[in-house]
Amino acid sequence: MSLHRCETCSKEEAKYRCPRCMKYSCSLLCVKKHKLALSCNGVRDKTAFVSVNEFTDLNLLSDYRFLEDVGRTADAAARHCIVHSPAAKRLLYFLRNKARGCNIELKTLPVGFTKRRENSTTFNSNKFYWHLKLIFPHCHAEYTLKGVPDDKTLADILKPYIDPVESDPVVCQRLKIYTASPQSDVRILMKIENRSRNSVRYNELDASRSLLDNLKGKVIIEYPTLFVVLKTLKNDMVVLGQGEHIFISCYVILGYFSYINSS
Repeated sequence: MSLHRCETCSKEEAKYRCPRCMKYSCSLLCVKKHKLALSCNGVRDKTAFVSVNEFTDLNLLSDYRFLEDVGRTADAAARHCIVHSPAAKRLLYFLRNKARGCNIELKTLPVGFTKRRENSTTFNSNKFYWHLKLIFPHCHAEYTLKGVPDDKTLADILKPYIDPVESDPVVCQRLKIYTASPQSDVRILMKIENRSRNSVRYNELDASRSLLDNLKGKVIIEYPTLFVVLKTLKNDMVVLGQGEHIFISCYVILGYFSYINSS
């Protein structure tokens, strides 16, 4: 630890290392600063990928305890009275059936999971009103929208966040790397579900088309989560679209993916 300098102030020798993002800090003040700057909660990511070469007995014990926690949560959820409520079951069946009619495979989680509790998606007047999460990895920011009509284009959905004229001043300041970039550099990605953890892939969505058109033919777990990235930052993230492979940087997206998975 003493061989490293604080990554926040770059002045003192490090005394602490964050279990979540592995950043070195020298004091409580720098710990707090790094959490604020990176939106880091300081809690170790129990679902982070560990290669076989780095796997130790401590990792095995951690995985075992994690599975025990999952088992307890699933058992508690199965006993929850809402699970057995006919009205709740009818609502979920109704939403899945309507989604199937739109060529969307909507999957729901058991009661007790965070995404199940959060989901506020409804279907009225022959239209979905989606619960939607927007993640801006380059700024470590995320926003939750409720009641987003399925006929609204992605470009219109993003305007209050990345449009230099129409966005809220506070949001604009936080997402300045996006508002300062040409709109043509913005890419909207959605994770492809039902793939192994070490083979994460993303679909690139069309900002000019409606949310419904972009969701057709895709698997949605509870509600859509969209990652907004800049194509100028390219490296190692595989995006599938129109028969070609585009590589977009986003080691930070993997961190958000791990957080979402653990919820």
